[in-house]
Amino acid sequence: MTRSIEHGKRTGFASLGRGGLNFDSFPMRLFAKGNARHWNPADIDLTQDARDFAAMTEGERWWTTMLAAQFMAGEESVTQDLQPFVAAMAAEGRLADEMYLTQFVFEEAKHTEAFRRWFDAVDLTEDLHPFLAENEAYGQIFTQELPQSLYALADDPSPRNQIRASVTYNHIVEGTLALTGYYIWAKICKSRGILPGMQKIIKHIGDDERRHMAWGTFTCRRHVAADDSLFDVVDERMQELLVPAMGVVTAPFDRLAEGEEPPFAIDLNELAEYAMDKIGRRLGAIESARGANLLDIDVDASPEVLEERFHTEDQKELAAA
Repeated sequence: MTRSIEHGKRTGFASLGRGGLNFDSFPMRLFAKGNARHWNPADIDLTQDARDFAAMTEGERWWTTMLAAQFMAGEESVTQDLQPFVAAMAAEGRLADEMYLTQFVFEEAKHTEAFRRWFDAVDLTEDLHPFLAENEAYGQIFTQELPQSLYALADDPSPRNQIRASVTYNHIVEGTLALTGYYIWAKICKSRGILPGMQKIIKHIGDDERRHMAWGTFTCRRHVAADDSLFDVVDERMQELLVPAMGVVTAPFDRLAEGEEPPFAIDLNELAEYAMDKIGRRLGAIESARGANLLDIDVDASPEVLEERFHTEDQKELAAA
């Protein structure tokens, strides 16, 4: 008897079927890895962070607050906006992906908690919206592009819309903006030996989001393997969002007076080069799936390997600097 586990059409249960769950599938590998790396934001000591923040110059405090505000608002946004993707996987009967995405949402909510606890610890409890107000590109990405692409899945969870949602979420919001932000945090914290609590937060979040980005690459790869023409959708969405994404990165530099150096010796050209390198290499990973066997794609861990390689490269570069 053929049974369906699609949302609203359920006549059976994947976990009860012959063979049960394939723990070698890529989504289940990510799920198991996330279970093994659980962390609690409330356990992180932020006492020294409060002292370090108070000792900063006014300009340094503005940049640090702006960066943390962007992260916290972004984590809140993705916590809310990911839910249609969970439903899309349920509608497609992809239980392993659905299970992983429930963990994904939980982790994004935890990231929001971690940043809010940090703000409370450094005694920044006033309205923080002004730190985002001048960055129009940030507003475009997080109040328009992200929710629109994700909630489009509620009406049409087609492969095309899944790709557009994944590129927006996993490759632009996480793979470009967040990853570049982590790089800035590492420069700020490690160059001065400050904000030990934030360093722990960023380490944990980075571990989580490397899995998130790997799932996004995997999702695009399986659709491209099934339909070669869908690679054009990946490239199209990347091109649509590259300008506003880089606008998010460059906007804080626009407020500097002519000749004024940014705090912490943050270099705009270095950040732009860093972001574009990661985009290009993920695009290459997706393109390599063209013509591949779907059964091979389902157990191929190369998206995770790529993210771990990025992490290793960053650690070496920061250590050398």
